[in-house]
Amino acid sequence: MSALTIRPVTTAADLAAVVDLCWAYRDFLYHFGPTEQRIVETFYPQDKYSALMARLPEEHARPRGIILLAERDGIPLGCGMSHALTETESEIKRVFVTDAARGTGAGRAICQRLVDQAREDGFEKVYLDTSVGFAPARALYRSLGFVERGPYQPMPDFTRDAICFFEMPLRDVAAPAD
Repeated sequence: MSALTIRPVTTAADLAAVVDLCWAYRDFLYHFGPTEQRIVETFYPQDKYSALMARLPEEHARPRGIILLAERDGIPLGCGMSHALTETESEIKRVFVTDAARGTGAGRAICQRLVDQAREDGFEKVYLDTSVGFAPARALYRSLGFVERGPYQPMPDFTRDAICFFEMPLRDVAAPAD
């Protein structure tokens, strides 16, 4: 078996693979549990998600965002993306790996690459969120240095106990001068 490759999306075929993975992610969320189903119905109804998929290239375009594709032997196994929230803050979105890639380090590699890219792009902080029910994802984010926080964007009340929000500072905070 060859090594896992994490690379930026550069072709229409790459983008099509990511869109397929994003739809698989939506399906995974929808079928995970009733809370996640409600989240999908609220934030990602079919027509809204279709429009979101059509805008991926613009919303996550370089130099202030990126879309990554994880693959092995030419087979897409996962994806992740980031985009600017402000001039100094970035958000990681739709990190997803297929069943075949779970436990292989693909999710960690995607996340680390997204964090590294945000740092290289000059962002000072990066955010992400995940379902409370996704314990392995929450553990992964903590192990990478993310810390839990409150919502970083307006959210409906029902999500208060359903979604975990994380942040990671990307620049060392200088100690105050004496």
